[in-house]
Amino acid sequence: MNATFSLAPLFRHSVGFDRFNDLFEFALRNDSGSSYPPYNVEKHGDDDYRIVIAAAGLRESDLDVQVDRDVLTVTGGRREKNDEKVTYLHQGIAQRAFKLSFRLADHIEVRGAHLENGLLHIDLVRNVPEEARPKRIAISSAGAQPQQQAVLANAA
Repeated sequence: MNATFSLAPLFRHSVGFDRFNDLFEFALRNDSGSSYPPYNVEKHGDDDYRIVIAAAGLRESDLDVQVDRDVLTVTGGRREKNDEKVTYLHQGIAQRAFKLSFRLADHIEVRGAHLENGLLHIDLVRNVPEEARPKRIAISSAGAQPQQQAVLANAA
């Protein structure tokens, strides 16, 4: 059953947060409930993050990491099939293809990725430009801006 949610009440007292709506819609659309392959999202300091994905049995050439419109997508799967005929008495190691997507927050950039001991490490960093950092706004008294008050008085 597909339900439609109105997020309008959340944005009643906000300005410029249209992207928030996009994030909620993305989460609702892409929540498939699948947890394959297992992964961790780690924080390594104030501005450093890492995503670690269990990629047992895969090589670098079997994996693809892409960023498009603030969405990090990791796909994986064996590109070659084994030519030998194998009969499994028990097959507990999953070898199916996968696709994971992660919505990146503003100013999060992918620094690099490497495969080590069957784990794919994707390093992320937050690079906030100076113009996007918080600024203190000075508050002046009403008497400090006589020119602006004169313009307002003439307009009335």
